[in-house]
Formats: sequence, C-alpha cells, structure tokens
Amino acid sequence: MLRIVLISTYELGHQPLGLASPAAWLRQHGFHVDCVDLSVHSLPPEIIRQAHLIAFHIPMHTATRLAVEYVSHVQNLNATAHLCFYGLYASLNETYLRQLGAQTILGGEYEAGLLNLCRRLHNNQGREIPAQQTEPLISLARQDFFIPDRQDLPALSNYAHLHWDHHPPKKTGYVETTRGCKHSCRHCPIVPVYEGKFRIIQKEVVLADIRQQVMAGAEHITFGDPDFFNGVGHTIPILQALHQEFPEVTYDVIIKIEHLLKQSHLLPILKKTGCVIITSAVEAVDNHVLSLLNKKHTVEDFIQVVQLCQKNELILNPTFIPFTPWTTLTDYQKFLSSLFELELVDQTAPIQLAIRLLVTEGSKLLEIRDIQELLGRFNQKNLCYEWHHPDPEMDELHAEVLRLVSTGVKNNQTRQEIFETLWNCVSTKTHAYASLPELPFVPDRTAIPYLNEPWYC
Repeated sequence: MLRIVLISTYELGHQPLGLASPAAWLRQHGFHVDCVDLSVHSLPPEIIRQAHLIAFHIPMHTATRLAVEYVSHVQNLNATAHLCFYGLYASLNETYLRQLGAQTILGGEYEAGLLNLCRRLHNNQGREIPAQQTEPLISLARQDFFIPDRQDLPALSNYAHLHWDHHPPKKTGYVETTRGCKHSCRHCPIVPVYEGKFRIIQKEVVLADIRQQVMAGAEHITFGDPDFFNGVGHTIPILQALHQEFPEVTYDVIIKIEHLLKQSHLLPILKKTGCVIITSAVEAVDNHVLSLLNKKHTVEDFIQVVQLCQKNELILNPTFIPFTPWTTLTDYQKFLSSLFELELVDQTAPIQLAIRLLVTEGSKLLEIRDIQELLGRFNQKNLCYEWHHPDPEMDELHAEVLRLVSTGVKNNQTRQEIFETLWNCVSTKTHAYASLPELPFVPDRTAIPYLNEPWYC
C-alpha cells in the first residue's frame, strides 16, 4: 500500500487545515495517510522511513523556511521517497525547492493535484516514474471539497486560544470558506498565484468542519479567508448558520479596509452573530506607500473604518508593514502617533510595529522601479530579496525596534509598555513631535479580545 506523509511546519498557530483537507481527499480514495504537525510534535523517524510520498504544506513564508530546514533530515531518513511541496509558497519558490530535491510542486488549488500524484505513484510502484510532473504547477480549477479529516491531528488545546475579559482562554478552531483573492495588492503572495481569482469551499463542508471542531472543544472559530468579504453572498449565510447552531461560539475574520467601507451595512450582522475581532491589513498610514502597495484604500478610509468598528462595538486588529524603503523617521513616528490618537495601541500586536517589507520571488513589488534600484541578491536561505533603506539610520531603527519588541514580549510587558518604549526610542532620534502624552489607563488588557498567536505574515 502506498504510504503518504503530509507535513505541516507552521500554520499561524492553528490546527493545520492544510493537512486535514488533502488527507480527506486521499483517504476517501483508499490511500494511507499520516499527518505530522512539526509545530507540535517532532519528526517521527519510523513513519518517515516507511513513506513512499512525503509532502510539505507551505502556505506562508515562515512555514517554507521551516520546511526547508527539515528537507535534509527527511532525505537522510528516506532517500527514496517522492518529495513534494504544496501550498501558496510552493510555486513561488519552485526553482529553489527543486534544487533541494522536490519532484512535485503544487500551487493554488492543490488537493486534486495531490490525489493525481498519489494515483501516479501507486500505478508505478516498483517502477521508475517520469521525472517530469504531470500535475499543473498552479491549478485554479474549481474543486468539490471533502469535509477535512482531522482524526490524527494534535488536539485543539495545542493551538491558539482566544483570551478575553477574565474568561478562561477559549480553544480555537480554524476554517476557510474561500481561497485566493480578487484584489491585487503588490506585496501579497496570493496575487502572483491566484491573479485576482478566488474559489469557494461549499457551505455544507465549512459548516460540517466547524461542527466537528466544536465537538472537539472549539469555542471560537478563526475564518482564515484572505478576505472574508470577497464573496459576501457565500460567507454571510455561513455566519448566520454558525450562530444559529452554536450561539455561544465566537469568531474572527480578515477583511480589507476597502470592503469594510463598501459593506459597512454588514457590520451589525457580524456583531450579532458573534464576531469579536476583525483583522485588516492596513499596512501603512501614508497614502504614498498605500498607493505603491496598491492597497486601494487611503489613510482617511482607515480612520473611517476605525470609527465604524467602534460604533458597532467590533475590535479592529490592524496589521502593518511600517518599515518600507519609502518610510522616513518622521513617517514612523507619525505611524506611532496615529495608533495612539486612534486608540489602537492595545488592539495592535507589538510585532506589527516591527514588520519589514518582504520581497519574495515572483512578488508584484518587483514591478516598481524604485524598489528594483534598491534590491540586492535573492537570499535563498531567507527566501527573499535583500534590500537596504536609502537612509542607513532606518535600517538601524528597524533592528532596534525589533529588539525592543522581542524583549518586551519575552518579559511579558503590556502592549502599552512596549509601545511607550518604542515611542521614547524614536523620540530620541527626532524632534518632529513633542514627547508622548500620557497613555490612557486601561486597568486590564483582557478587556480587549486577542488570540495568543500574533503573527500574520
């Protein structure tokens, strides 16, 4: 029997849907599948040695870098297994992954490709299979999904929890109702793969997956769609059905600033059905940078969305890329000042104050002449292009900010304490602003809901 091992290295602190979904497809067709989540467990030598196919799911940059580190370990344990990488970052890094020994690369909608690969390997067991993969490098085919099979994944208690208002931390499940995105933000890794398209996952499949996670103890659900409002005719009925069946279950979603404005009439529905956090990739509080990133919103739009969320008693969890080649020292202090003035300090994960623009292989950022002039070589170890700010002091500031944030998080400082440390650091470098006013006193951070996995990149 063909033995398949699906491996996840990191899925933003969630039980890996990127293993559960293809596992369901393959098991439905009679294949033996072992799922391994390396963010929870170590690499199992015996399972790796017995495998005919070893496939790494790489949905993001961090996951890809971690997977690359495991390749040599896997090959030392099993030099004959077919090596595959699938997920968003697979096709973006095809050349490098093939150099490492990958024989099959599957980007976009990968389940059907994995199934076809397994059939090909099964039919050729004992014989040499063709070196050229027959599955498309990137598939955007519409698929009929199976209910994800989570039977051998670590328990939800091993993953992110929702912390909020003195209640015990809530176990958190994870689903997606759509994949891809119909927008074209230049820095987004989804764009070079999906090119403005998105695909839906059947309502009944999503609800069945939510149901099985609630039965396993989930009290909160993260909807991981790149933009939950890409197809509101599909997603809103799912929220309503979720709330009707499980009225005590809360959830969080990701929605563009642009969509929060255009679909502001839907915010009361989010509030009514249990939404407690809206994550939105704001990226910058500078209209020039927003234009370069092709975000399709302005600083003024962002401010309006903050007010809309406050009016509807919804927590906006903004994410940012504050360090870009176009950011000045004054810009960074304006950025901090904006978060303070908009009362977003406690709603912004500290790591978001230290994110540096990532330029990956295939990125649409490469179309910008300004950035081409700043780029250095492609760093294969880091899977990104090196770049330096025209002002060396900004690179030094980024290193200092990242150090202060890391130290603050390690020492369990509050978000306000970390923010004030950064403000004081920047204030010593410029006199563009007066010293930071006294921060508003918040007696208990848990009054604002948050997931204890702050990364969003």
